[in-house]
Amino acid sequence: MKRPAAPSVRLDDALDAAVSAIGGEPREGQRLMAQAVAHAIESGEHLLVQAGTGTGKSLAYLVPALLHSVTDKQPVIVATATIALQRQLVERDLPQLVSALAPVLGHRPEFAILKGRNNYACLHRLSEGAPDEGADDGTLFDPAPSTALGRDVVRIRTWADETETGDRDEIVPAPLDRAWRALSVTAHECVGPSRCSYAAECFSERARERARNADVVVTNHAMLTIDAFSGIPLLPEHRVVVVDEAHELVDRATGAITDELTAAMVERAARRIKRYVAAETAEALTLAAEALEEALREAEPGRVDQARGLLFDALTAVRDVGHMALTETSGRDKGADPQDGPDAARVQARAAIEELHEIAGRVVAAGSDDVVWITHSERRPPALWRAPLSVSGLLREKLFDTAAVVLTSATLELGGSFDSVAATLGLVGDEAPSWQGIDVGSPFDYGRQAILYVARSLPAPGRDGPSEAFLVELAELIEAAGGRTLGLFSSQRAAEQAAAQLRERLTVPVLCQGDDSTAELVRQFSADPATCLFGTLSLWQGVDVPGPACQLVVIDRIPFPRPDDPLVKARQDAAGPAGFMAVSAAGAALLLAQGAGRLIRSSTDRGVVAVLDSRLATARYGGFLRRSLPPFWPTDDPEQVRRSLRALDAAARDAAGEAAEPVADEVESG
Repeated sequence: MKRPAAPSVRLDDALDAAVSAIGGEPREGQRLMAQAVAHAIESGEHLLVQAGTGTGKSLAYLVPALLHSVTDKQPVIVATATIALQRQLVERDLPQLVSALAPVLGHRPEFAILKGRNNYACLHRLSEGAPDEGADDGTLFDPAPSTALGRDVVRIRTWADETETGDRDEIVPAPLDRAWRALSVTAHECVGPSRCSYAAECFSERARERARNADVVVTNHAMLTIDAFSGIPLLPEHRVVVVDEAHELVDRATGAITDELTAAMVERAARRIKRYVAAETAEALTLAAEALEEALREAEPGRVDQARGLLFDALTAVRDVGHMALTETSGRDKGADPQDGPDAARVQARAAIEELHEIAGRVVAAGSDDVVWITHSERRPPALWRAPLSVSGLLREKLFDTAAVVLTSATLELGGSFDSVAATLGLVGDEAPSWQGIDVGSPFDYGRQAILYVARSLPAPGRDGPSEAFLVELAELIEAAGGRTLGLFSSQRAAEQAAAQLRERLTVPVLCQGDDSTAELVRQFSADPATCLFGTLSLWQGVDVPGPACQLVVIDRIPFPRPDDPLVKARQDAAGPAGFMAVSAAGAALLLAQGAGRLIRSSTDRGVVAVLDSRLATARYGGFLRRSLPPFWPTDDPEQVRRSLRALDAAARDAAGEAAEPVADEVESG
């Protein structure tokens, strides 16, 4: 898109216009962050900026990003970790921002959202059906479906006739994964816009076209990672990237390039390819699937240092027979008229074989920079996985060496320093690129709005579920708070056990993740202040409940990663003596800070974060973890905390709505 020349616009004026459009004034931290982002864009120096809840960081990076884009005539890429933030950006922040800045810029900036191809419905599959994957798949397209799967297919088809975007996230409630897979394609499976008769209307291609013409392109961490690592341009050409929710980038980048291999994947690919290869080749691939199933079933779960025996034989069979199938299907489509374009089912079957061939080859050739492991689960068949030991080198070479990158989050400074996070990103060490880290603070007065209570007197948590002392302490805290409690647990099992016990001991409602959809549970929790909500990982980072409905956040234990996680253990071992602090403690610090951040969501919120793990007070790493939290008013006195919670409950019940005294004052006066 040819953009008009932009008038010279001062950053402060643009920020003032943007913030006033939503009825406010720029905060000190917001202005400081906007200036730092503008400097990073201008200088090319990377920036890590910690911005607490309430800073207004979205506008603080979007304003300088838009000013750069309309001046430099190149889009800025904004990558987020969650769908919720993507929606906030494209449905609220960016529409308000472009309306506010259009008069001073001389034209209305454009923005777009771009996701991976499999996030969009495929018109080819909608029109011509999914590839043959077995006799039972006919039920997917039954005109009068009797199963949830069939009903979801009908629902997707009906929606596809009306949608403008084809984006899966529009469908509420979300369809079953298998139903969606039947009507979408991955990048490997797509026949290609130059050969597809539906290319002109393709939802994915239209999204890419909008992105090419936009000033700001919103995407996700996985898409950003694949664009950078694969060498295949998925995003428009750019020289500036903003990574929001940057504390998740390393995990999302790792997940995006982690391989999974199961016998079912091989068997399904064998069914799909049999029409296009010799019968002996299809049979050999089926036998390879059976061999892989046996090898995975008999192998011990955990890390695989080197594939040997049955596993090695099965993997080499998948690799070698896959190569044979690719060779046999490398010519033009059998029996196809050149005027008709390719056989889509053949292209997609070949793509499945190509993926298996590549994964098996990578696992067989895995070296010291790879981690390979096997998982067994009650809910799914055994699986083989391969992931890079570290993505820091890839991020440095493929992302930080090609663009100016701004990374922002409420939790980037661990133990009082950015160095821990910077090291995982590849920004520390020889020949590391130049960067700076700043903390622009928060508009909240954490020391007066909230207490950090550490239950020093409780025994350290064990492996046998919540102890009686833990349950008594938790019940007393909830009673003092009058409900109003978000319980963050280290596992679903722990959350369910605590919920079951507390329902017998308390009169207030106790909801537990899994009782209903997470969105519905959060809605109920927000609507009734007497209600408690217990849950695990998604609640640690995804809940925003300001006001008196959430005045107590309980964390059952320090959220260290599982000690038997093969990837975590491998990274910890590779780091040597500092491995525990660099990997496990750093990971726990990030999640602990995210969980504690659920409490104070506005300048009028008050409450208590209660960590019922005495190790936060007594262990040698406790100081590092506490320094990673907001500067709450600290105490380990349980009676003091209960008095404060009772005072908060009484203030929240005050029919006159008078503001409660600062929590720290209540603590000190007690």
